[in-house]
Amino acid sequence: MKIALLSPKGPLYRNRGGIFRKSLRYQPLTLTTLAALVPSELDPEFVLYDEGTGDIPLDLEADIVGITVITGSSTRAYEIADELRRRGRTVVLGGPHVTLMPDEAQQHADAICVGYAEESWPQLLRDFARGQMQPRYQQAANFQLTNLPFARRELLDGRNYLTQAVFEATRACAHNCEFCVAPSAWGRKQFQKPVAHVVEDIRRVGSRKILFIDLNLVSDPAYARELFTALIPLKVRWFGLSTSLIGRDPALMDLMAQSGCTGLLIGFESISRAGLGSIDKRFNDPNLYAELVRDLHKRGITIQGCFVFGNDADTEDTFDATADFVIRSQIDLPRFAILTPFPGTPIHTRFEREGRILTRDWELYDGQHVVFRPLGMTPAALLAGHERAWKAVYGWKPILSRLRHARGQIPLSLAANLGYRFYAHHLHTHYTCDWPHAADEGEPLPA
Repeated sequence: MKIALLSPKGPLYRNRGGIFRKSLRYQPLTLTTLAALVPSELDPEFVLYDEGTGDIPLDLEADIVGITVITGSSTRAYEIADELRRRGRTVVLGGPHVTLMPDEAQQHADAICVGYAEESWPQLLRDFARGQMQPRYQQAANFQLTNLPFARRELLDGRNYLTQAVFEATRACAHNCEFCVAPSAWGRKQFQKPVAHVVEDIRRVGSRKILFIDLNLVSDPAYARELFTALIPLKVRWFGLSTSLIGRDPALMDLMAQSGCTGLLIGFESISRAGLGSIDKRFNDPNLYAELVRDLHKRGITIQGCFVFGNDADTEDTFDATADFVIRSQIDLPRFAILTPFPGTPIHTRFEREGRILTRDWELYDGQHVVFRPLGMTPAALLAGHERAWKAVYGWKPILSRLRHARGQIPLSLAANLGYRFYAHHLHTHYTCDWPHAADEGEPLPA
């Protein structure tokens, strides 16, 4: 069976004309995991295309095509799916957007997978081989993340990425932030891979520098302790994701550092308690941010700090105040996004009820466009302030200051800072619409 697996990208992240450079890309796990899940008795032949690194040919030869879809890439995914079906290909869609919007996705596919695909994707392929494929496959109520194969990383060219050593130990997160896709798509129960499986996967890849893409590695502290303890003998250096709650567990921070953690991505989101309350992320405490940064730095752990602009408490003063805090606190690699009410999330439902959704063009739901009407400013002011914050923290002076405190990781820190500087100074070329400014003047909004 010839199987093509595709990962389309929206305009901001597409290979041709996109804004991300190789220095900021890691190899995604979705396509290589889907390939590993294909039953061996089907005698599969694979072609994989990641549109972040290369073009997707529409004349590809395949018996069946699987396409993974997030909201920002859904317009592009539907365009590709429709054309491939017109050419006689059988197309299956899955991924977060399909799970959140199954009826919409169904219109562009011969079949869809809703939820996690470890069980449904192999079943779909067996049914397809028998000529009995159903239009929709749903994640089972008793789904467990066990008996897993190892991702087929060799099917994507490693030269296109900063690293192929990408791993996943858990899925989902126990928290219920209003803007987050995860609880709406998959619930708040964290699915956990056996630690022995994760360790064996790391051993097979053989890299000493690895990346965990879990949404929140410390969501379950007991599991985190087991995982970190098992990592110690591997002598790896790793980067992962955590919430700010790690700062309230010094012993777990110590174990994390001992296990080889050299960097964490943390969603600070806002430096205002009111702002955090408006998006149901009250467990964050801005008064503890600076202390958390210092505590992690003392343990040799760098921080990629993420902030979101546009919550109901934000004003036009928020951008400069946040940028000043980031620079002053020496957050190693700051990132900013515009609040995005993804379909199917509580914040989208609330904004719809309040009449604040400005567009349903999913291609603009990429975290860098304004797709709703904020309370404390105009859409144009939110767009401009967001770009101003990016440029402020990636000016030469803040970059040089961060490099002086790079804690032995200067080459990587330099590459990342230069990559994000390029991003910050080219955002304006990737704003693909003018309608937020038109909205300020009272002109009609797009449907």
